[in-house]
Amino acid sequence: METREIIRAIKKLPVSKRILIVEKTLKTIRENETRKRMVKATESLFEDYKNDKELTAFTQLDYEEFYETR
Repeated sequence: METREIIRAIKKLPVSKRILIVEKTLKTIRENETRKRMVKATESLFEDYKNDKELTAFTQLDYEEFYETR
């Protein structure tokens, strides 16, 4: 389906359905952009975390028992 056909089909829908389409489209665009930014950030920091042991020092505590004090 071409873009023009999609737009024509959307124009035939009631306003509530058209708004729903816009909202869902915007949501997926935001999610995709967020995902891209997170992947880019992960890739840019990967070497730092791989080579700098100070950045991962606290991961040694991951498997220790933790008790909250009140």
